[in-house]
Amino acid sequence: MNKLTILGFLFLSFLLGKPAAAQSPNIIFLLTDDHRADALGVTGNKYIQTPNLDQLANRGIRFKNAYVTTSICSVSRASILSGQYMSRHKIDDFAQDFSPAALANTYPMLLKSKGYKIGFVGKYGVGDNPPDQEFDFWACNRKGQPPYEYKRADGSIIHHTDSVANGIDQFLRKFGTQSPFCLSVSFKAPHELDGSPPTYPVQERFKDLYKNISVPQPETADPSYWNAFPDFFRTDKNIARERWRPLFSTPELHQQTVKDYFRLITGVDEVVGKLRKQLETLGVADNTVIIFMGDNGFALGEHGLEGKWFGFEESIRVPMIIYDPRNGKSGSVEERIALNIDIAPTILNLAKLPVPPQMQGIDLLARKQGKRDAFFYEHTFMGSPRLPKIEGVVKKDIKYMQFTEHGYEQLYILKNDPLEKQNVAADPRYKKDLKKLREQYAALKEQAK
Repeated sequence: MNKLTILGFLFLSFLLGKPAAAQSPNIIFLLTDDHRADALGVTGNKYIQTPNLDQLANRGIRFKNAYVTTSICSVSRASILSGQYMSRHKIDDFAQDFSPAALANTYPMLLKSKGYKIGFVGKYGVGDNPPDQEFDFWACNRKGQPPYEYKRADGSIIHHTDSVANGIDQFLRKFGTQSPFCLSVSFKAPHELDGSPPTYPVQERFKDLYKNISVPQPETADPSYWNAFPDFFRTDKNIARERWRPLFSTPELHQQTVKDYFRLITGVDEVVGKLRKQLETLGVADNTVIIFMGDNGFALGEHGLEGKWFGFEESIRVPMIIYDPRNGKSGSVEERIALNIDIAPTILNLAKLPVPPQMQGIDLLARKQGKRDAFFYEHTFMGSPRLPKIEGVVKKDIKYMQFTEHGYEQLYILKNDPLEKQNVAADPRYKKDLKKLREQYAALKEQAK
């Protein structure tokens, strides 16, 4: 390249306001609902088919130890948007909205203030009055839990996952070449459809998928694990047990429920494949970062439970993938703890925007990471007997949980007992560990405020 060419390039960059290398990336954040960490092919699941998400992980970064700080839809979504623990953002139910000041410090609004076109598709899931007017594009049902099937004007039915695909398509057609943009996509899948009994409405084209396989029951589905719970927990009034009965109480129900759960995730995977093809067609794939995670995990019969809420691994662990086509971290697996509160600061740093001091998460892509070997877990919605309140400390090798209404403690040595078969809180051999974790729990609880 001669000097005149270089000078011309620099002058053009000056006129455009920034050099090409500093172009702000487009950002797409994909969120599934009730998606447990091991429900992807890339995590070693031999039964589920998720080729597009697997490819995303194999070309990006997969966070092996990703968790949520509260395992329930609305609270986790508020934590994702705000970068804060529930103890700080104070959204602890399904009705409460962000205040105007709090909303202004969520990642979409901060990006909008710096010139990003922002869109939201699917399930917003925070409060009764979602901020649809604040977005450049909005394709969400205003209900906290949208239905799975919608009737179109012509009388035909469309599945929620397919309606999300349509919303993505519309946003990208309108804003896909108007960089920079940030599109937040929230699927209802694979969340159950609430009801008595709960159901899993699957797209017609996936109803025969998995019919010729048999998914083994988890070890902790044995009745002895449910029977080991204390009386306040071991009651049919417990929602996790109430929902277990019509979905997992027989081997046949287990097969049907797990396969439908997998079918809904495969439906999401199909949308991810279409999304990536559309980015390629628009010519913006090379500058579009895709982040994928679940809003909380989900028990599929483990410990005689169905659902989330409590501190078990199936409930609090989620899949998390960051695919940035601009870097070379292809197929890497991160071992460090990643949290839902890290999404907002990570997105802001990708856009080279300052992170508000009230955000408590970290940038997952930063070269220098602060040390995080534990985090505070909290779930206070409803309370006993329906959903006993629980708080605690989670580490990769050990976990402490306390049912705060009852003073009942759980201690699991995860390095030796990853399935959480044995609560050793009353075992004198772990007295020192219990004391240390009680102290850490008190300190982390205070820090989360």
